Amino acid sequence: MTIQHNPANQEFTTGPADQQAELAYSLPAAGVIDFVHTFVPENQRGQGVAEQLAEAALAYARQQHLKVRTSCEFMAGYVQRHHQYADLLAS
Repeated sequence: MTIQHNPANQEFTTGPADQQAELAYSLPAAGVIDFVHTFVPENQRGQGVAEQLAEAALAYARQQHLKVRTSCEFMAGYVQRHHQYADLLAS
């Protein structure tokens, strides 16, 4: 699966344009990324698509030395279940 990062639209995406899964974010403050929305088309759910988007987005945050907020319910749960990302969380 190929994940694209589109900084202009503030999103990570995968899949064909008509069936695209996405993880959207905002940059609310200097040094902070807030993951605000995850969407996976119904026919792709249960296949680990959201998890792969999450991993790519969190790897980007780590690489860019950004603190993470998780307004998105999926991302909040993902980070809670994967303790290796706890150091990225904004206080």
